[in-house]
Amino acid sequence: MKFDREYTLSEISQLINCEYVGEKEFPVTGLNEIHVVQPGDIVFVDHPKYYDKALESDATIVLINKEVDCPEGKALLISDDPFRDFNKLSKHFKPFISSASAISPSANVGKSTIIQPNVFIGNNVTIGENCLIHSNVSLYDNTEIGDNVTIHSGCILGADAFYFKKRPEGFDKLISVGNVVIKDNVEIGASCTIDKGVTASTTIGAGTKLDNLIQIGHDTIIGEKCLIASQTAIAGCTVIEDEVTIWGQVGIVSGVTVGKGAVLLAKAGVSKDLEGGKTYFGVPCEDIRKKYKEMAAIKALPDIIKKVNNIS
Repeated sequence: MKFDREYTLSEISQLINCEYVGEKEFPVTGLNEIHVVQPGDIVFVDHPKYYDKALESDATIVLINKEVDCPEGKALLISDDPFRDFNKLSKHFKPFISSASAISPSANVGKSTIIQPNVFIGNNVTIGENCLIHSNVSLYDNTEIGDNVTIHSGCILGADAFYFKKRPEGFDKLISVGNVVIKDNVEIGASCTIDKGVTASTTIGAGTKLDNLIQIGHDTIIGEKCLIASQTAIAGCTVIEDEVTIWGQVGIVSGVTVGKGAVLLAKAGVSKDLEGGKTYFGVPCEDIRKKYKEMAAIKALPDIIKKVNNIS
């Protein structure tokens, strides 16, 4: 998320009432999660395991819970609770604005687009030309939809990320201030849910087709001309490259990449990066040729055991 103007390190520190290390006028232009940070961004870290990753990232301001050596060209914000203060900044720079109508006056709908009854369109939503939005679809604030997009009934685009920090009193939620971006010529089947990014965008590439009942997590990027079947669940911060085919009931963990042209057969469980151009199945999924050899070996085990027992 980029701010509406450039702020100084001193100004940001006053907003969250914390100390800082660096020049008072050090420029701050946004805040983001670590996988999408750019120079000028704030990133937060609250566990020693990830200190180096945050300090060495592209972010130039690190919101951290310990005073450490500040890398050259960067600045620190010292907080007793970076998670809490990151939420404070998110809510300050992008506060929730309630809607007073089913279709916000700030929404922008392109020509020849059809909006069926009982659709909710939030603040600052943009919808391109020649789209068809069926009844009971909810488009949360700042959703961006391209041209020639069809969204079937019951879909929700822009719900919050499933992102929580465990505390003694319960779970503390990380505020989501990103959005959902749907490119041209996408079709989304009935009752799909696509969560917005925490600070950036969850993106569905041009020409991709989604079946009914699919869940896509925050900050996931799905490439162009992908085909995804029903009951697939894709966790947050995942990258699905172009022309990937995913069949029904596939589950994909967060933070992995599925390479271009890969095919995931039904019920596959993806727990690691997958090379493109191959077919996979199983839990955990493997290349289909390797999996078939494993299955053949397992099937042969009873006969092998019988022969060994007879010999002995």
